[in-house]
Amino acid sequence: MTNDKQIQVMIETLQQKLAANRVSNDGNWRSTLSSSAISTSVSVFALYMADAEKHKATIEKGQEWLYQTMLPDGTWGDSPESPANMTATLLSYAALFATGKPSSKTKDYIDQTLGGSSDDEIINGVLKYYGKDLTFSAPILIMCALAGVIQEWNKIPQLPFELAILPQSVFRFLQLPVVSYAIPALIAVGILRHKMGRKNVLSPLRDLFIPKSMKVLQSHQPENGGYLEAAPLTAFVTMCLCGAGFKEHSSTQKAVEFLVDTVRKDGSWPIDTNLDSWATALSVRALGSDQPYKEKVAEQIKKLAFQYKHPFTGAEPGGWGWTNRPGAVPDADDTAGALVALHILLDGKPCKEIENGINWLLKLQNRDGGIPTFCKGWGKLPFDASSPDITAHSIQAMHLWYDVLPAELQQKCNKSIDRMLKWMQSIQSKEGELVPLWFGDQNSPDESAPVYGTALAVEYLAEIDNKVAKAVVEKGRNYLISAQNKDGGWGGAKNVPSKVTMTARALSALASLGYYNHEKTQAGITYLVNKHNAGDLFQKEPIGLYFSRLWYSEEMYNITFVLNAMNKLKLIR
Repeated sequence: MTNDKQIQVMIETLQQKLAANRVSNDGNWRSTLSSSAISTSVSVFALYMADAEKHKATIEKGQEWLYQTMLPDGTWGDSPESPANMTATLLSYAALFATGKPSSKTKDYIDQTLGGSSDDEIINGVLKYYGKDLTFSAPILIMCALAGVIQEWNKIPQLPFELAILPQSVFRFLQLPVVSYAIPALIAVGILRHKMGRKNVLSPLRDLFIPKSMKVLQSHQPENGGYLEAAPLTAFVTMCLCGAGFKEHSSTQKAVEFLVDTVRKDGSWPIDTNLDSWATALSVRALGSDQPYKEKVAEQIKKLAFQYKHPFTGAEPGGWGWTNRPGAVPDADDTAGALVALHILLDGKPCKEIENGINWLLKLQNRDGGIPTFCKGWGKLPFDASSPDITAHSIQAMHLWYDVLPAELQQKCNKSIDRMLKWMQSIQSKEGELVPLWFGDQNSPDESAPVYGTALAVEYLAEIDNKVAKAVVEKGRNYLISAQNKDGGWGGAKNVPSKVTMTARALSALASLGYYNHEKTQAGITYLVNKHNAGDLFQKEPIGLYFSRLWYSEEMYNITFVLNAMNKLKLIR
C-alpha cells in the first residue's frame, strides 16, 4: 500500500480515536494525563497529615500504587513510562517512610544520587539540583522534614511568605525565589518553615504577617480547593498548613476535599486534573474546517474565556486556561490555541472574544519582545521567561484574525509581531534550533526538545509574509531536515530516539511548507505508517513538562499531533 493510501487509513483510525475521546457533541474532548508518582506520593502524605485515620483507605491504595509502579531498583520516574529520577524517588521514599515501609533499594539510590542520606546531603543535593528556583526544592525538603526523613529545619530555605501581601503588580520587581504560579506554596511553605525554624529578634515581627498571608492564600484558592488543578501544589499547601497548626482552616479542608475528589480508582493522581480545553483546541486544529458541531464547539470555547481579573496571577480578562475546571488560570498558549480554534470553527467571522483574546496577548508581551506563559515581566526564573513556541503560537493567532480586526488593533499587532519575530530570531541558534518551554524529551542529554519547538515555529510562521519570519522559518526547516533519524522519524533533538509525537510535529512543519514529495517527508510518513501497522502509534510518550520539570504523557497528543500532520499532508499531496 502506498503512503497516499496509508495516510487515508491513518486518518480514519485517528478520527475514530478522537471521536471516542469526545465527551459530548457540545464541544469538549476528554484529556487523560498519565498518573504521577510525584502527585501520588505528595497527595498520600498530605492526607496522612490531614487525618490519617479518616483517609486510611485512600492512603493505603496510594501506597499500593507506589509499590506496584516502583522500578526494580527501588526508584520511580515522574510517570510509569519515565526513567528514574531523584525527585520522584525522594518524594515517594518520604511518603512511604511516614506512612508505610520504603524499600532498602530506594535508600541505596538516594545515597548514591545525593551522596548520602544525612540531613546535609539531602538538603544540599536537592538545592543543587534545582538551583536558584525554590519553587519545588523548598516544598520537597519541607515534606522530607515533616515525614521525618530529615531533622534539620534551619537549613531548609526560608521563603518570604510576607511578600505575598504586596500588590501583584510589584512581584516582578521583587525577584521572588519561586515562579509566578507558586504563590500558594510560597505562603504555606514559608509559614511552616518560619514556625519550625530557629527564632530570632525578627520572628515576632514575622508572626504579624501570618494572618494577612493566610487571607491571600485563601483568596487564591478556587472554589473546588485545587490550586491550578494540580495535586502536587495543592498537596504541598495542605501538608504545610497541617504542620503549621491550620488543620481545621477552611483552605486546608477545601484542599483536602480536592485531593479526595481527584484520586483515581487505582489510587493514583495525575499531575493535573485534566487538559480538556487544550485537548479541545488541539482536536479542532487537527480536524480542520470540515467537522461537525462547529457552532456548538465554538460556543463552548467562547464561554471559557475569562471574564474577570484573575485573583491568582492578576491576569486581565480575555484569556483562556487549559481546562474548564475552577483551578484554571489564563495563559498565552491556551489563549492562542483557543483563538486559532475559533478561526476554524467560525470560518473567520469575528466576535467580541477574539478582540479580547488578542488584546490579552498583547498586554502579556515581555520587554524582550517574547511572550511568557502567565505573567508579564516574571523572567527571572526559567518557567516565567518568554518562550519561542508560545510566541510563535501568539503570532499565528494574531495573523489569522488580522484582516477583521479594527485598524487600531491591527497597528498594535503589527508592532507587537515585529518585536516577537526579532526576539525569536535573536534566540534561534545558528543551526536553527528553538527550544520550547513546556515540552521536552527525556532521552535528550539536557531533556530539551528543540525539534518540537522548531517544528511549531516553522508551522505557525509558515504563512507570515515577513522577512524576519521567513528567515526564522528557513533556518528552522534546515534544522528539522538535519535532525531526522535514519529510521525516518524524529526525536526531541538530533541523535535522540524517534518518537511518534516528535515525528508528527516535524511532519506538520514540513507539510506547512508544501513538502510532500520531499524524501524527508516521505521517510517520516513511512515511520508513522510502520508505527501504525505495528500497533505502536498510541504508545505513551512522556513529552509534557509541568512546573519544575515534572513529566507527563497525554494520550491526546499522539492522536491530535498525528492527525494534524496527516490532514496537512493530505491537503498538499
